[in-house]
Amino acid sequence: MLSIYYGDMPKAIYNPVVFFKNTYTDDWITDELSREMIYDVDKSIVIGPRIIDSPVLGGISPRELSGGVKTLIAIYKVPDRIFNASACGDNCAKWILKIGELQDVTINLRHLMDFGENTFTAKILNTGQIVHSMDELLPIAGMIVR
Repeated sequence: MLSIYYGDMPKAIYNPVVFFKNTYTDDWITDELSREMIYDVDKSIVIGPRIIDSPVLGGISPRELSGGVKTLIAIYKVPDRIFNASACGDNCAKWILKIGELQDVTINLRHLMDFGENTFTAKILNTGQIVHSMDELLPIAGMIVR
């Protein structure tokens, strides 16, 4: 299940890009879900663990992926850590939900991320409430995030 904590959180890793840079391994990149996220968010194709074909930059290393993709992969590969998902754009929201369907993860948000119109399940740690839609999430998050 996906758990979300809004606002300052001392345990959260606030710079997931630096964490990724210093922690990722080749298998993080070649994992099937990682490949899908890289393709969807960055429009890039994983050729191998150290080369990715970007339509904008050409051949790049994993270190040159967007901050959003790096954060998603960190959330997925290190589920026992809490990452600042505000490093992601709304184009990453569906992947955060997908990761939350696959395993228990907690993210930290400092903004109102748009999780889309479909139903989902997330626990808001600040209040203990379970939400299933943006209509349920917005009033709660809006009271916390200012």
